[in-house]
Amino acid sequence: MLANERRHRVLEIVRLRGGFASLPELAAELQVSESTIRRDLDHLEREGVARRTHGGVFYTGKAPTQPYEMGSEPENWEKKQAIAKAAVALVEDGDTLLLDGGSTTYELARLLVGRPLQVVTNSLPVANLFAANAYTDLLLVGGYVYPRTGVALGPYADEMLSRIKVRRAILSVSGIGEEGLYNNNSLLVATEQAMLRAADEVIIVADSTKFGRQGLAHLCPLSEIDRIVVDNGISEDWRSRMLAAGVNLVVAGGTDNTPLAQDGQMLPASKRRPG
Repeated sequence: MLANERRHRVLEIVRLRGGFASLPELAAELQVSESTIRRDLDHLEREGVARRTHGGVFYTGKAPTQPYEMGSEPENWEKKQAIAKAAVALVEDGDTLLLDGGSTTYELARLLVGRPLQVVTNSLPVANLFAANAYTDLLLVGGYVYPRTGVALGPYADEMLSRIKVRRAILSVSGIGEEGLYNNNSLLVATEQAMLRAADEVIIVADSTKFGRQGLAHLCPLSEIDRIVVDNGISEDWRSRMLAAGVNLVVAGGTDNTPLAQDGQMLPASKRRPG
């Protein structure tokens, strides 16, 4: 593999990991030495599209016009970008906002850079977007950092989240069904449950492929969230099921600035998070 091709692949991997990848992970994925990866990262850092940190790298380049190669589902990246554009309209200047480390949440965070906000996050890639921005107050939640995603998890993160209160939390999930929401990591689910308790309003961002899927760990029932923002690929069947469950569904009109379609009513706070 030529150096330019390998460096392009490095950027693909980092973006697909939500904006952060560890040095050992990149070396194993590309089957080269860590010293080779370090030289590639030095080059990418000089170009302004990556920033090295201890043990890994952040993606700092602009969002590409066309998505990087996304494996078996290349269309999903456009869906995530459409959802992010729709979710931006739900955030008000001055909000105290809690963001997790999902790929859709990362796309949303890109669009929020430069707005006057207080951002709380357990995601190193998301924090990196706001770290040098004078308009945003940033609070980084600490804990065990999961190397594949650069997200802080575990009891230290959960304890810190128990001491804060935010106006809105925007989270991503791996599956949505009539029984509720799912993710694939039990530590992540425990931390996200702490996020739910910290927020007055909970917004889920999820592309339409997540509906009808389950994960290893159950996050919460549908009654504990306020809105789901989804792309317009959601089926009529799942739209009907969500509305029947009382979910306020926000459907992104597409990848352009077409209007949003909103269905359903917001659940009262007393119904959403008892206790």
